[in-house]
Amino acid sequence: MRKSIENLSKRKYTGGRKVAMRGRRKYEIDRYPNEAVLGDKYMKTRRTRGNNRKTALKFGTFVNIADPVSKKITNSKILQVVKNPANRDYERRGVISKGALLETESGMAKVVSRPGQDGCINAVLMKQ
Repeated sequence: MRKSIENLSKRKYTGGRKVAMRGRRKYEIDRYPNEAVLGDKYMKTRRTRGNNRKTALKFGTFVNIADPVSKKITNSKILQVVKNPANRDYERRGVISKGALLETESGMAKVVSRPGQDGCINAVLMKQ
């Protein structure tokens, strides 16, 4: 999963090959994305740059739903992932990411948080 700094697979406009001017720095190395799916709640914490922490949600069962009409927040169980516009494969696998549509006990809800980086699933109730 290590990505290069610049695109070295292509050639220069003169026809010569590209040579990396330097190697990768630690902060330039990519990680695999944290993909939250349905299941018993499980979170993982990892160290990031600057000795900060990121809490990644691996599995989640419940979602915090904000109702824009009544201005109340409730905790509801997720029944299934209906749609995920971020990635068609995520839709098939039931991955919960920002923008995903969830079917919950309270109704349809749209995810507004980033579960793979925030460690929780927050959503807004959709109009019926």
